[in-house]
Amino acid sequence: MADQKQRPSNKTGRTPLFRLTVLPGDGIGPEVVAEALKLLQALEDRGVLHLSRREAIFGGGAIDATGSPLPDDTLAACLEADAILLGAVGGPKWDSPRATVRPEAGLLGLRKKLGVFANLRPVKAWPALADSSPVRRELVEGTDLVVVRELTGGLYFGRPRGRQARSRYTRVVDSLVYTSIEIERILHVAFQMAQGRRKLVTSVDKANVLTSSALWRELAIKVGQSYPDVTLEHALVDSASMQLIRTPGHFDVLVMENLFGDILSDEASVLAGSLGMLPSASLGTSRRGLYEPIHGSAPDIAGKGWANPLGTILSVAMMLRHSFGLEDSARAVESAVGQALDAGCRTRDIAAPGTPFLHTHEMGDEVVKRLR
Repeated sequence: MADQKQRPSNKTGRTPLFRLTVLPGDGIGPEVVAEALKLLQALEDRGVLHLSRREAIFGGGAIDATGSPLPDDTLAACLEADAILLGAVGGPKWDSPRATVRPEAGLLGLRKKLGVFANLRPVKAWPALADSSPVRRELVEGTDLVVVRELTGGLYFGRPRGRQARSRYTRVVDSLVYTSIEIERILHVAFQMAQGRRKLVTSVDKANVLTSSALWRELAIKVGQSYPDVTLEHALVDSASMQLIRTPGHFDVLVMENLFGDILSDEASVLAGSLGMLPSASLGTSRRGLYEPIHGSAPDIAGKGWANPLGTILSVAMMLRHSFGLEDSARAVESAVGQALDAGCRTRDIAAPGTPFLHTHEMGDEVVKRLR
């Protein structure tokens, strides 16, 4: 899925130099991004990597400053980067359904401009958090899956769309549009990922109702023939949503279209104990990726120090792995997170009711302390 490209050199003798664009965003975004940057600084201090960082405005704050959620300068900085780290976007201030410009439009536009079509959302049930999930421990234990979500097609981008005022009612239209090329390329990502895991792909669709899903299933069978070492199974999206809770340990790699992936990956977050635990990577045909936790901007807790930075920190681990090619460093970050959890470190969202919890910066410190 990714090709190699020449990295710029640096005068310190440490190579390669990676260009990172940071988009703190809205709400709790700046808080969790700060902890991710703290971790990256620790890796730089150890000589593991060397970064050229650039920060840019994005989302609601960018609307306030420029009238656009994705200003030209921000887009240019992202296109010049090897990786983009994003906090979160949105909030009540920009949430009116009649608003002509919304923060989420910037995110959709950025994904499109970057050409990142594959969103990887790993969901792991950390042993120390088995009792933090609302799902019973015996169902959650052992869960280790990845949702592969198509990111640039479907209802979010299809045309025609819009509102049509009639004399007695209002008619709305959204179009679910895919091409066979878009479907096949995301299926290849899923099968290739499964080859390095437990070799099971679950293709999620609604083939009994939707024409787009009928093509999706047809192409899943076709693409699967190129990966004889991987088992392919099909699941209707409504059934898959139930089985994610009933038998989550069964799944390895799930692949699906944009809307289904958006919904099911959020559902799967309960298996990890909190939405704040889940990272994501959005990738295309180059190593450049967009990395972000899957939680929203959570404006109700912004500034209180309650945000969980682990989803963002684990997104950095994905960045190290997929964009920087530093597998050992990625594993070291993931190990540090696991050790912190095993030691009882908890933010408010994953702490047992009535028990002490760490603030955002304290959890970041605990992970950095355990980084090897």
